[in-house]
This record gives sequence, C-alpha cells and structure tokens, in this order.
Amino acid sequence: MLLKAILQNANYEVVTAEDGEQALEVLDREHIDLVIVDIMMPKMDGYEFTKIVRDSGNTIPVLMLTAKILPADEKQGFIVGTDDYITKPIDEEKLLYRIKALLRRAQIVNEQRIIIGDVTLDYNTLTVSRQGEVQELPQKEFLLLYKLLSYPGKIFTRIQLMDEIWGMDSETGWETVTVHIGRLRKRFEDWKEFTIETVRGLGYRAVKNI
Repeated sequence: MLLKAILQNANYEVVTAEDGEQALEVLDREHIDLVIVDIMMPKMDGYEFTKIVRDSGNTIPVLMLTAKILPADEKQGFIVGTDDYITKPIDEEKLLYRIKALLRRAQIVNEQRIIIGDVTLDYNTLTVSRQGEVQELPQKEFLLLYKLLSYPGKIFTRIQLMDEIWGMDSETGWETVTVHIGRLRKRFEDWKEFTIETVRGLGYRAVKNI
C-alpha cells in the first residue's frame, strides 16, 4: 500500500484498518495520534466515520484523503469534522507537511503551551514569558495571540477571530479585534521571536521569526 509505505519511510508507526467499522475498533483499543481516512470506504464512508468520532467527543486530528475533488465534497468533510482534506493523486511532500502540521497543533492543544525559541505561551496561566520576564495578559488578548500563533502564517479574518474569541452572540463589533491586535503589537514590539502582520483586505496572521 503506497500510503503505508510513504508514512513508514517518514518514520511513522502505521496501524491500518480495512473499513470504517474496523477503524473505530482500532481507536477504542489503541492509542492513535492521527487518523487518515478515505471518504470511499466499505461498510462506512469517511464522512460517517468522522462524524461518529466527533460526536463521541474525540478530538483526534483527522485528515481526509480522497479522489473526490468537488468543493461540495470538501465542504462536507469539514462539516462533519475533518481537520484537513487532500485529494488524490497523493503529493507525498504535501501530505507529510500536512501531517506534521496537524500533529503539532494537536500537541499544542494537549500541552496547552506554545514555545517559540525562548518564548512560552502558557494557556493555563494566560502568561507569555521569555528569559525570566513574565507577562500576564488579559484573557481576550491572550486567546487572540494564542490562536494566531497556533497557526503561524495562516490568515484569519476579523470576523473569524471575533466569532472564536468573543463568540458569535457578542454585541462587540469586529473593530474590537483591531484594538486588541494593536495592544498586542505594543506589548511585544521588542520581542523579535514573532510578529503580527496585517494582510490588507483580509485580516491578520502571526509569523514566527526563528
């Protein structure tokens, strides 16, 4: 199997399943760090499998690998809870890059820390520290910075950040995001390990500089 060979050559330990039902059994009995699922599987397709996993409360990273290339298929994948979506034929380099990114994000969630050189963001204490200097941030500022640095290079719109940090029902306007971004930039203007960039017409992204 090509996929298994690619992953083993990249030094990943691989556990396979013949169909979705068998994959659920594997998840129940073994520790798995990431699932790669094909949409077109016997007995249970990838959509149903992913929905069952998410409905059970399991937050394991799920990468959908499929020959289905229509936008509606990809949209359905994200609706049921996949973390990423790659179409066949497999681009080996792209696949391994996506896997590394998903595992890194899962580690961030589990450890609730982001480390960038000498800088540590600690979710539990809402602090950002560097070489003995510790800054305790207001909750919204910390959550905003943590979100951006969890996905370095990814552009988030103001609306996306507003919905996630403040909640969709918040009566606060999206300009609040701009204000908080300004405060973060001022607070960390002398910290060279990361920067927050404005992407004109789109939103913001964090960039790691080391």
